[in-house]
Amino acid sequence: MFWRILRRLLFAHRARLTLVLLALGAGAAVTAALLNLETDAEHRLTTEFRSFGANIIITPRNTTAPALSAATLDESVYERLAAQQEAERSRSSALLYVIAEARAPASPEWVPLVIAGHKGDPLIAAEFATLESSPGYGTNCISGTKVAAQLGVRAGDPLLLRNRAVEQTCRISSVIRSGGQEDNQIFVPLDTAQRLASLPQRVSLILAGYYGAPEALQKHIADLAQRIPEADVRGIRQFTEAEAKLYTKIRSLLLATVALILILTGLCVLAAMAGVAMERERDVGTMKALGGPFSRVLRLFLAEAALLGLLGGAIGGAAGIALSIWLGKTVFGVAAQPRLIVYPVAIGLTVLVAIAGAFPLRRLAGVRPGEILRGVS
Repeated sequence: MFWRILRRLLFAHRARLTLVLLALGAGAAVTAALLNLETDAEHRLTTEFRSFGANIIITPRNTTAPALSAATLDESVYERLAAQQEAERSRSSALLYVIAEARAPASPEWVPLVIAGHKGDPLIAAEFATLESSPGYGTNCISGTKVAAQLGVRAGDPLLLRNRAVEQTCRISSVIRSGGQEDNQIFVPLDTAQRLASLPQRVSLILAGYYGAPEALQKHIADLAQRIPEADVRGIRQFTEAEAKLYTKIRSLLLATVALILILTGLCVLAAMAGVAMERERDVGTMKALGGPFSRVLRLFLAEAALLGLLGGAIGGAAGIALSIWLGKTVFGVAAQPRLIVYPVAIGLTVLVAIAGAFPLRRLAGVRPGEILRGVS
């Protein structure tokens, strides 16, 4: 009987209830689209920041010690990080800086410069993947643009490196322009720099990139500091702060817009339900005259509102996720990934809005069956 009456109620006022359904569907569509964009924003943001390289730097604590080995870290620290980076969604690389000299084979003049030994992920430049053995020279190296101009060399040329009595020949695999200090450096494999510096198994610092929410990043930094007590672990401020601020602003803007859309949807449903309440006074009066308690009548109307919310949320939520994919492609150039959690959340919020919008039906509690049956409005 309950479901039969509910079905008759839904089809008795189709025009007005269709308006309610459209309002709920539109609200659900916009809500789902914005929530999906908000959920995707974290992943998208960390993906974009990944192109900037490392956001964590690990250095030795005792950097003022006179001995060179005391101002460096053991390479095993990097090896421990590299072994766990896949499980921790991170990347890392080790660097050893050596003040040495270099010259082109055709030039007799040695030029003082900084040589950086590198091992691990290419967090500074993608060209670091070319730091491999080169037939004929044994070692590849990468030159910054300013150093290359100063030495008069280019990609493919041989280069002589020297530090005290230790010499090394390498071939320039590529020339990079970073706009930073890397333009003034020569990059070689880590073992080559260790041999030039006579510091086997030592590194100057470790760069790490952890890609997650700002809160997760800070937690990861604290965890690394506990695991590596002999080192100073800190975030690269310009990246960690920018990432946190940008993510907070995007999140706040989207959530505020979702709240505004839900409020406007609720007001639309409220106005429509007020008209429904006026039209159903006679139905309620008849039910009361037949002995039906108002609590049961109210449950009937709330079930109707929840059913409308469920239907509007299901249709609008699916449309909203599709809309977010299109918006991501149009605005950001990359389609937003559909997040499954968004769909049930959008439906749930739409059902709550529909039930809250049914508040005007409470006025039916004051309907007097006698007056309704006598035709008194």
